[in-house]
Amino acid sequence: MSTEAVPLSGPRFQAEPARLYREMRRDHGAVTPVVLDGGVPAWLVLGYRELHQVTGDPVLFSRDSDLWNQWDTIADDWPLLPMIGRKQPSILYTVGERHRERAGMISDALEAVPPSELRHLAERFADELIDSVCAHGQADLIGQYAMLLPVRVLARLYGFSDEEGPGLVTALNDMIDGRERALAGQSHLATSMVELLAERRATAAHDVVSRMVADRSGFTDEEIAQDLMVMMAAGHQPTADWIGNSLRLMLTDDRFAASLFGGRNSVAEAMNEVLWEDTPTQNVAGRWASRDTQLGGHHVRAGDLLLLGLQAANSDPQVRTDGSALTGGNSAHFSFGHGEHRCPFPAQEIAEVIARTGIEVVLDRLPDIDLAVPAESLTRRPSPWLRGLTELPVRFTPTPALGGNRP
Repeated sequence: MSTEAVPLSGPRFQAEPARLYREMRRDHGAVTPVVLDGGVPAWLVLGYRELHQVTGDPVLFSRDSDLWNQWDTIADDWPLLPMIGRKQPSILYTVGERHRERAGMISDALEAVPPSELRHLAERFADELIDSVCAHGQADLIGQYAMLLPVRVLARLYGFSDEEGPGLVTALNDMIDGRERALAGQSHLATSMVELLAERRATAAHDVVSRMVADRSGFTDEEIAQDLMVMMAAGHQPTADWIGNSLRLMLTDDRFAASLFGGRNSVAEAMNEVLWEDTPTQNVAGRWASRDTQLGGHHVRAGDLLLLGLQAANSDPQVRTDGSALTGGNSAHFSFGHGEHRCPFPAQEIAEVIARTGIEVVLDRLPDIDLAVPAESLTRRPSPWLRGLTELPVRFTPTPALGGNRP
């Protein structure tokens, strides 16, 4: 097998990752040596079984980033630092019983969100966004819709005002894309969370942050603020890309044509297929080996960084032997992670409600929607972590705004 590290960036990684993952698997096996921006080495776990092993053994493959053997080479302004990061007091870097307590606090705060309120908020904000474009006969469903909807809903559930939403969107996108404004985006998000937490300490309300503040598990304000950042980042951008990727599939694949003209049964099928074939969260950082070990035929040294290749594992030919698309109820994908650090179930439910509502509102309000550019011209954002469109131009017959008068 080849030992040459593969850059986890560049045109091919953005344009044809599925083919690139196949070549990695052919040349390196289930685990591939990769190099991140700045020449930083890591391992990308491609195999379904190997990923299950890594995420299921939090002792050998730890979330403790203090173990990283590359810290001496990492600059303070490294753009990927916000997504890999020095150890912070957030749930991402907490292990063992304290992690389980922390996950319970977050799950309880999210689970208390009334389903009717969640659906109402999602429909309300989706309608407002469609109202802003429906009279024009054309729109970009990424920049004018998908990138705005989840954070609007989440911000309201957490306790932010509607006016703070646009600034949070910009900060989150800058942080996650890992470019030159990543650190500035992280700073804006952190400041916003600290200010909201202070407000809820002074005056409680019926929102997620107030429920986290009221929890009796003894977490500090800094810990809660960090968790709020994690929740907002994990809840917004992947959900926005879930909406965008699902709409792209439905607009470009004849199998979903019926959904564009009144059918709704295949909306869930398209969303599930995206989680298998075009999942928003492509790669996750990360885990650190607590000692020397063997994985996928490679020698992994103590302190090595392992990146979780969720999309590559979903398409592992060892488990997808026929290569068929999975549009049914099979949810054995890795798109929400696995193990004790997987996405909490209430958070998955919230993301699914926001995404499905967002898609259904588009189909309800713009019934003759069609792609306005050739499908092959659609491009993806330059992120090593998430796979989402830069834009999704569509055209439709102009319609009047509802103005809050949804039937």
